[in-house]
Formats: sequence, C-alpha cells, structure tokens
Amino acid sequence: MKWGESQVTLARRALAIKTSPTLALDARTKELQRQGVDIISFAVGEPDFDTPQHIKEAAIEAIAQGFTKYTPANGIPELREAIAAKFKKENGLDYKPADTMVSVGAKHCIFNAVMVLCDEGDEVLIPVPYWVSYPEMVRVAGGVPVEVQSTAAEGFKLSGKKLAQSITPKTRALILNSPSNPSGAVYHRHELEELAEVILKHNLWVISDEIYEHLIYDGYEHVSIAALGPEIKARTVVVNGVSKAFAMTGWRIGYLAAPPALLRAMGDLQSHATSNANSIAQKASVAALTGPKEPIVQMAQEFDSRRRYMTERIRAFPGFSCQLPAGAFYVFPDITGVLGKKYQGQVIQDDNALAELILTEAHVAVVPGSGFGSPSNLRFSYATSMAKIEAGLDRIERFLGKLE
Repeated sequence: MKWGESQVTLARRALAIKTSPTLALDARTKELQRQGVDIISFAVGEPDFDTPQHIKEAAIEAIAQGFTKYTPANGIPELREAIAAKFKKENGLDYKPADTMVSVGAKHCIFNAVMVLCDEGDEVLIPVPYWVSYPEMVRVAGGVPVEVQSTAAEGFKLSGKKLAQSITPKTRALILNSPSNPSGAVYHRHELEELAEVILKHNLWVISDEIYEHLIYDGYEHVSIAALGPEIKARTVVVNGVSKAFAMTGWRIGYLAAPPALLRAMGDLQSHATSNANSIAQKASVAALTGPKEPIVQMAQEFDSRRRYMTERIRAFPGFSCQLPAGAFYVFPDITGVLGKKYQGQVIQDDNALAELILTEAHVAVVPGSGFGSPSNLRFSYATSMAKIEAGLDRIERFLGKLE
C-alpha cells in the first residue's frame, strides 16, 4: 500500500457536510479560465468594487504602528464600541459594546450561534430559498435543518402562519435572512411582527442574518426583528458584517449582538476555535463603521441600475420568469419553462444540467437553485460590471435560442 492510500474513517459530522455549490462553481469557473476559456461569472456573491480608500489607509496605519498581535477574542474595544453605535444609530437597537462580538466573517458569527444553541436532534427552521451554508452549519452542530417552503407568489418570504405550522416540540431556532440571498426578498415591518408573535409564543431563538441591509431598493426599509421590542430582542442574535456594504469580503470581519448568556457561550467557543479575528482588519472595520457612508450609497446606486437591467433581460428569456428583487445583488429566476427542452439531442432534466450547459456552451457561470433548496431556479449575481452583465446575458440568450 502506498502512502496516502490507507482508509480514512471520518466523523459523522464530516460525512454529513456537503460541498458549497457556490464555491465549487467558482473553483470550476476559475479552472476553465486558467485553461484560457473566456468565462463571465454571475456566480459569486462578492461586490466587484474596491474597498474604499480610507478603510485601506486605516489598515496600512495599523501595520505601521505594529498592531499585529493577538487581540481580545471577542474583538478590540474600539470596534465593539463602533458596532454598538452603529446598531443604535442605524437599527434602533440599544446594545452595550459588551453585548457585541467580532468574528471571522458573518458566516462565523452564524456558525458560533448555531453551535451554542443546538443540541443533538434540535430542529432549526430555515425558510426556502436559503443561503447554502445554513443547513450545513446546523448539521455540523448535530441539529436537524427543517426547510420551510416559500414561493415566488409569496415573495419568497415566510408567513407567521407557515412558521407556526412548522414548529414541533424539537424546534429550537429560526434562521432569518433579510435582505435575502438568493432571492433578494426584504421583509416588511408588519411581516416581522407577525413572525415575532409566533417566535415568542413558542419561546424560539432567532438568528437574524442582516449582512445585506445596506443594499435595498425601491424605497424598502431594512428593519431588524430585534428592534420590534425588548421581548423579541432577548430571543435574537443579530448578525452583520463589513463584507457586502464596504466591499470587504476578503477582510473577514463579521459581528453580532446577543443576550449576555448567549454571548458568553459564543465567546468561549470562539476563544478555543479561532481566537480573535484579524487585528489589522479589525482596525480597518473601525474606519468602515465610523467613516463616510458615501461609498455605500454609490455602490447601492450602481447595483440598482444593474438589478433593473438584468431582471428586464432575464424576463425576456424564453421559459424564464423573474421577480424584481428588493435587496442584495442577486436575481433568482424560475427556469421550469426550460426544463424538458433539448440541446443537441440532450434533454435538460434539471437546474444543475441547465447551469452546466450555460457554463460549457455559453461560457457564463450561474448557480443552480438546488443548492439554495429551490431546484426550479437559477441564481444570477449582478455584482459585476454592466459590460459583463450585457455580454453574459447576450451569450445566454443566444444559447437559449438553440434549444429545441
């Protein structure tokens, strides 16, 4: 037997984890690009804008000053102060700096929350469509992800009635995402009030993922469910970060606020898992949260133009139907009208097959909806230039014209 060929027995939690379809597709796209194939990507959820200059300068200054050592596991005091001030000013949430915590991205915040809330067999409700990592985090924690279906006709949003119908004696928490990845759905205040009533009645926890809060259009308002009153605030973990709003995806800074007992548990977990988030990135995040907001406004305005253009174009594709998303930077069209058609004699059976053909034949990367629990859809990201959006949609349109 050669080195590396011995059988490896993995833990059950490792065997239960599925590969992230968005990252897998991104890796496949980059491999084709390395081979010289001209691929236009509508796949990855990452702003194409550069991090604002004042934020980069804060990081450079931190390096120059030697701010390169360990920090407190829960984050540096000035960043936690900035987070508390941000929650107060922008969300109407009264948290002390000690009620906040800094992690390695919003994803890490959610993971910490799920890990300390879930015991073996606990159920966590996840509205469909969902971000691909939610169910996997629950499985790693030993919990059971319970998918709660929503439809385009419902605006891809969970109603209080449907939430109540999904609760069992094993239900522990709800993961709520507004604005939503992948659908772009944004919850109105009255819709959140309806959910909060059910949550409090059944004594559930809410993990509220608000990472896209600054990317909202058409007069919609971002409302944090924790801002609806002290009772629901006491049952909520509010998650946010600098990745989307400030084009800082690679800096890996997320943050949360939570009730003290829960925060202590998450802090203890993080202290043994990753220790602190990157010290230099924390300094940069202070500059992001306390500095000028014009870059956010400008980015949102550009995303709005792209959103309208992409939605209009996709609506004209044969076999596609599409809502205009209210937030984030994704369009999530229904593609059932294409399924069953043929390309060069090959029947397009499902969303994965269609996405593969669009990649290999049209040279455009889109994400199959099945990774988000919605196999009747594809996800298109408009976090790329208008020129690439136009060219990529032209390619897809030509490809769809060849279907039988």
